[in-house]
Amino acid sequence: MSYFEHIQPIRYEGADSQTELAFKHYDKDRIVLGQRMEDQLRFAVCYWHNFVWTGLDPFGGATFERPWFQGGSPMELAKLKADAAFEFFAKLGVPYYCFHDRDVAPEGATPRESQENFKRIVDVLGEKQQATGLKLLWGTANLFSHRRFMSGAASNPDPEIFKMAALQVRDAMDATLALGGENYVLWGGREGYETLLNTRLGQEMDQLGRFLNMVVEYKHKIGFKGTILIEPKPREPSKHQYDFDTATVYGFLVRYGLEKEVKVNIEANHATLSGHSFEHEIATAGALGILGSLDMNRGDPQLGWDTDQFPNNVPETALALYHVLQAGGLGSGGLNFDSKVRRQSIDAEDLFHGHIGGMDVCAQALLIAEKMIVDGRLKSAVDTRYAGWDSAQGQDILNGKRTLAELADEVLASNKDVAPVSGRQEVLENLVNRFCA
Repeated sequence: MSYFEHIQPIRYEGADSQTELAFKHYDKDRIVLGQRMEDQLRFAVCYWHNFVWTGLDPFGGATFERPWFQGGSPMELAKLKADAAFEFFAKLGVPYYCFHDRDVAPEGATPRESQENFKRIVDVLGEKQQATGLKLLWGTANLFSHRRFMSGAASNPDPEIFKMAALQVRDAMDATLALGGENYVLWGGREGYETLLNTRLGQEMDQLGRFLNMVVEYKHKIGFKGTILIEPKPREPSKHQYDFDTATVYGFLVRYGLEKEVKVNIEANHATLSGHSFEHEIATAGALGILGSLDMNRGDPQLGWDTDQFPNNVPETALALYHVLQAGGLGSGGLNFDSKVRRQSIDAEDLFHGHIGGMDVCAQALLIAEKMIVDGRLKSAVDTRYAGWDSAQGQDILNGKRTLAELADEVLASNKDVAPVSGRQEVLENLVNRFCA
């Protein structure tokens, strides 16, 4: 049985194409800054929103009627879901996919049954990857959906639940290694608190720090060469989550000695929920040396929760990718669509329309970012603004060769005021708009 049998593989047809199920801008073999577009963007499709989510929301039940949702045993449906997922991945033409452990295999009645279910489906996924050439960008464990994790996983007040989380993460890391995954992600959806009235905040932070150190230790034990990633998020479902934003995560990593071991997977929607822009979070991660990977799903500015919509703003995406390129790229990371079609979009082909649109937006944005890089005026304006810090005097100050008193005395000796220089923000905004025209 094929859920997508009426849909042909998606091809690049160019900007003038009127074919709905075709790429207008994503030409995977086009060379951009010395690399194929496919290799620059490294697109991935998530398993959970496309093949697990039923369309329900807090005010209404399921709207999607997928064949793998009912009509067989949980393991039979898991295999049917894998068939549909890999048919979709292959026809869309992405190089990567991502999953949680509970996306691909059902939870069992006991930890051993859950582990066995997962191992059996991992074997299926390995066969699918071999047959299609698809690769795993990253794996992760779902430590937030089950009732046991209502008070967190690594930050849970019960060490027995901490141990349950350890089992899931170990098995998910083993699976990621077996499937050739290039990264491993930890998303702490419940790692936060609802009220401080029942919370030892400092202890929970220490628990999280120990858990992440255990993850890194296990990575080296099994020989996993990929990157460990944390995905920052400020709130929802928890009132306040400990991985609020990139800067918060960096402070956490430094405190627990992990800043050289762990990077961040930044989501556009999480950035805006924390009061930042996507480009701010990327630039911050780049400056701190922890930029790892991106989730390309936006929010709705009129709604205050995580709506997980496909990207549709080319100028904003162009600035995000400009900062990625300025930071030297994503390395083993990529652009994962942690996005979902709207619950009214109930047809199978709607899954294709959402991803085609998102991929075309990113392709257009990459080409604009390339123009910015090649043109050089934006970088030159920033370099000129900070030129004084590149001088011998500026470097001496930064390198600790000058004291506060010395600097103060020099000002008094010269006895001259210093005139400020325009930041020329409007000029630069106009320049960026010209690139996006």
